[in-house]
Amino acid sequence: MRILLIEDDEVLSSVIAKSLAQVGNKIDVALDAGTAAQLWRMQSYDAVLLDLNLPAGPPKSAAPAHGLDLLRAARSRGDQTPVIVLTARNRTEERVAGLNAGADDYLGKPFDLAEVEARLRAVVRRGIGVQDVVQVGRLALDRQLRRLSLAGQDLELPSREFEVLWELMSPPGRAVPKRELAEKLSGLDEWLGDNALEVFISRLRKRLQGSGAAIRTLRGIGYVIEAQAVQEAP
Repeated sequence: MRILLIEDDEVLSSVIAKSLAQVGNKIDVALDAGTAAQLWRMQSYDAVLLDLNLPAGPPKSAAPAHGLDLLRAARSRGDQTPVIVLTARNRTEERVAGLNAGADDYLGKPFDLAEVEARLRAVVRRGIGVQDVVQVGRLALDRQLRRLSLAGQDLELPSREFEVLWELMSPPGRAVPKRELAEKLSGLDEWLGDNALEVFISRLRKRLQGSGAAIRTLRGIGYVIEAQAVQEAP
């Protein structure tokens, strides 16, 4: 998953980002409202972790200094990215205000890092209607365990190839635009070009031969993974 973490506490944001990255997520961190607004507009995310009390950012920034203003602005432009509000555990009014502004969930501080990952998976799953385990042919993805299996056997993949399959299977049968794939797999200082993406797709096609799952190119759009008939050995 690609996640935008908006949290002005540098120590806390570093700890959260490191924990989420260790389980395969890509994290962009914004320490102020101005940076957060810019990233949220220019990049596609699977989910946003949003603190409420934020510095405005650069002096000339017109961005609001409150997390709920960022959330309302995103919802008003039609952005439906799942959002988890980070709030003080005893501030009921903050939780209610966040949910009323369009948040999907909230986490009270202090929180367990394992719960952050679990809540993120849950809001993303609800948002795109994906079950914990999805299957195409003999290929199965367990989203909770971040495990791929082929005919019941674990399928070990390099991290980039795993992320490509993750996106294509969330959910299976969905046409995934090239740009969306590139955005999800790129870092802020590293853009994944079309050539590199096609290399990963080519490698995956070879790995999936005989699996009952095939990646099809949709000209001018992107890619889709679909079930196909498997030729049984005579």
